Amino acid sequence: MSNDNPTIDQVAADGAESGKMEENLKSRTTWLRLLFMFIYGLIISLTGMVGTVIVVLGFFWVLFTGEVNRELRQIGQAIATYMFEMIRYMTFNTDDKPFPFGGAWPSAEKEDES
Repeated sequence: MSNDNPTIDQVAADGAESGKMEENLKSRTTWLRLLFMFIYGLIISLTGMVGTVIVVLGFFWVLFTGEVNRELRQIGQAIATYMFEMIRYMTFNTDDKPFPFGGAWPSAEKEDES
């Protein structure tokens, strides 16, 4: 098993590593991203609650009518896509901020009609 990471002694001896960390700690961009991550975390919680209501409504719709409600399915798809976009931003997989601070609300069109 190869370990390419430097040891703590090597990091302490190399001033460039500690300078980089100090630069990151002072970076306004890094702290601003943390603020957005916190806000998106709150939005994910609220969106999850709305998604749960959509799931329950969709279940009862199918239970009583025997058919899937197209509008509820589209809303569910939009919510799922929105949550995915927020998680991608929060996990540093993208720098594009989702709605409401960046992009538009996701489309409700389902990509796979299976």
